[in-house]
Amino acid sequence: MSLTLEISRREFLKVSVTAGGGLMLGWRMNAAETASGGPSMLNAWITVHGDGAVTFVCPRNEMGQDVHTSLTMLLAEELAVDPRRVTVAEAPADPVYLNKLVGAQMTGASTSVRDAWVPLREAGAAARTMLVGAAAARWKVPASECRAQDGIVVHGKKSLGYGELASAAARQPVPKELTLKAESEFTVIGKPLARLDGADKSRGRTVYGIDVAQPGMVYAALAACPVLGGRVVSFDGAAALKRGGVRKVVDVGEGVAVIADRYWIAQSALADVKIEWDEGKAAALDTAAIYAALEQAEDEPGTVIKKAGDPDGVFAKVKPIEARYTSQMLAHMALEPPNCLARVSPSGVDVWVSTQIPELAHAIAAQAAGVDGRAVRIHPQLIGGGFGRRLDVDFIGQAVAIAKQIPGTPVKLIWSREEDVTHDFYRPPSLHRLRAVIDAGRIVAFAHKMISPSVTSRLFPGAVKNGIDGFMTEGIVDFTYGIAHLDLRTVIRDVGIRVGYWRSVSNALNAFAIECFIDELAHSAGQHPVDFRLAMLSHNPRQHAVLERAANEAGFMTKAGHGRAFGVASMECYGTHIALVAEVVGEANQVKLEKLTYAVDCGIAVHPDQVVAQLEGGTVTGLINALRSKITVKNGRVEQSNYDNFPIPRMPQVPRTEVILMPSGGNPGGMGEVGVPLVAPAIANAVSALTGKRIRSLPLEDGGVKFI
Repeated sequence: MSLTLEISRREFLKVSVTAGGGLMLGWRMNAAETASGGPSMLNAWITVHGDGAVTFVCPRNEMGQDVHTSLTMLLAEELAVDPRRVTVAEAPADPVYLNKLVGAQMTGASTSVRDAWVPLREAGAAARTMLVGAAAARWKVPASECRAQDGIVVHGKKSLGYGELASAAARQPVPKELTLKAESEFTVIGKPLARLDGADKSRGRTVYGIDVAQPGMVYAALAACPVLGGRVVSFDGAAALKRGGVRKVVDVGEGVAVIADRYWIAQSALADVKIEWDEGKAAALDTAAIYAALEQAEDEPGTVIKKAGDPDGVFAKVKPIEARYTSQMLAHMALEPPNCLARVSPSGVDVWVSTQIPELAHAIAAQAAGVDGRAVRIHPQLIGGGFGRRLDVDFIGQAVAIAKQIPGTPVKLIWSREEDVTHDFYRPPSLHRLRAVIDAGRIVAFAHKMISPSVTSRLFPGAVKNGIDGFMTEGIVDFTYGIAHLDLRTVIRDVGIRVGYWRSVSNALNAFAIECFIDELAHSAGQHPVDFRLAMLSHNPRQHAVLERAANEAGFMTKAGHGRAFGVASMECYGTHIALVAEVVGEANQVKLEKLTYAVDCGIAVHPDQVVAQLEGGTVTGLINALRSKITVKNGRVEQSNYDNFPIPRMPQVPRTEVILMPSGGNPGGMGEVGVPLVAPAIANAVSALTGKRIRSLPLEDGGVKFI
């Protein structure tokens, strides 16, 4: 089941925008909601209950990154409530919850806090102003004489709780002007707070998409064509239907599904189904052909992303230093495999699903059911690991199509791990061609061309303009080094495999190539890799500061010696400045990761504990990218199928990680993916320093180094 959706900004502009263009209140009230003593919805995000409790409709989906806590803190700061008294609900598909940084109701691209920074504080401030106004009206005093604190409004010795005021507050006029707190006045933002969902998660009480149940629910298991993109020609499900508990065997286009009373019955019965496949052109595809397609595009001019000076003139006069780097394809491997519970009935279509993009889930559900979108209800669930996989909605369309075969019955489709790995939307392979000229120990000309498939061209084709995929340019547009002659380009090249957004997207691809090549150039110039970089960052004090701090804290300048080496990598991504030093020990063919030291300036750290947690989690994802994991293809079939042949780091393989926060204030930078991109180049540079061996492709173990 495939879908291409063109996001229409016109639809989002139908939502009323107030408070200086920042706050979309999205009223959704009726008489029952505003009745005295009942819940009162003050705006699209905030409902106040009769007992004073607050429900926050969170516009971004929770997948472990803890947006439930961070975004609640933004709201609670201006609403003047204890965030621990706030109950969080997942937002439905609705234009009011638009993520303005990406132009869709989407959780991704490390935008959740950045996008919510002003609107959610304004939503809290607006609701607080209305509550204060309701209290002032009851007391017949000026609102300016009242103040809100910890869920109550106070005037002298009089006080009223938010619950007592909520109904009247809902009838207050929406404030046209809001004054937000100064950073010096914050009592919630930037302060320590245990994550709000931590207790439930640690006790196993959290309900993820795969845990959701509905009365009368049955299960579905899927066998998709083993060749990527293949389709069903015909099938015989007679033998499967003889099993007890099997309800139906259905064709979903790219595969066959068995519906049964229990999941294991459905999964086991797939072995009894005889299927004839149309394998299509992809049957001839293999890994070598994929990278050959990238190489064929190497001489294409591509699209200029950033240019300065006259690099071509410099390269014409002086033979440049050149290198080529490659990155591998990767699967997402979230612990929760794709799953979706759907019910198609005369009253409409209900979908319970873990998704990063509810509006796209809504669209494909309507398409699969063949109904008007107004008949579809999406019930977003907590996500057991997203990493970009839940931006695709193929499994949602499949679940709805299957449920349509047994109207009125809820059907839960669960992919096996093997289906998940062999039918993912993979992290795109990439080829990087780099050239540079050094003069007097400095880079005077630098060129980088990144060649890769475009995920956005498949999923949001309208967002690719003039050959530029904004997600391919990540790690390029924020190039931090001051170089007089610069030429940075991308080339979009289809290679015949379906690709998807993978945590940190092209930041990881470009950072590996650029930061490793910078290290090569430092070696050629006979300079220390940290000093070499610092000399090019005098114009960028925030990046200069994190690089210098990471190097000093790690002991890079003093501790290197026989059997011990350091590697560094540095970049700006998602509006955050970060540097990483990797420390390794060992010998030529056996390397142990000792420590990773991050220094990070993310502007203001809304939830400092979670900033640290995100970097620590990003370390593990970065190790998946760096060390040994990969996806390979033979005869159109993905050769990996589970964690045994797509290994992820185990606990003893994760090095000590130190995180140094250097918040400079102002607007927050993104954090969800920031910890990922620098892991591979920092480790590769450390390995080169330790062994003298420069590895220019990922995973690093394919370059002949064994990590222990």
